[in-house]
Amino acid sequence: MGNKTPEIFVSWIKQPGNSVLVAAEENDILAVGSVTDAGQITLNYVSPDVRFRGISRALLRALEARALERGNTRCTLTSTETALRFYGSNGYTADGQPVGNFGTGSGYPMSKALVTHTR
Repeated sequence: MGNKTPEIFVSWIKQPGNSVLVAAEENDILAVGSVTDAGQITLNYVSPDVRFRGISRALLRALEARALERGNTRCTLTSTETALRFYGSNGYTADGQPVGNFGTGSGYPMSKALVTHTR
């Protein structure tokens, strides 16, 4: 997130129909994610300093829960090539041909059916 400005971050928060979630520890932001009211995950960034601590997976679960709260039965996203394995291991599957995204030609549409858990 080093290339994101405070203005860009504020625009995410102010975007109508967008929920932004932040994972923090003491005074450090560890991860940021967002999901639209339509169930599209538009951000899932984790600091490289805290990778492999389960923070990104916990943030993804929280984003999915927010999508469920909004009445969605499916989440969609466009993955980078780097994140394909992560999303695949979390139940996301390919959902179309690669698209130009993130300033490259390698954005990968993916989706996952959401399941409500009953007690």
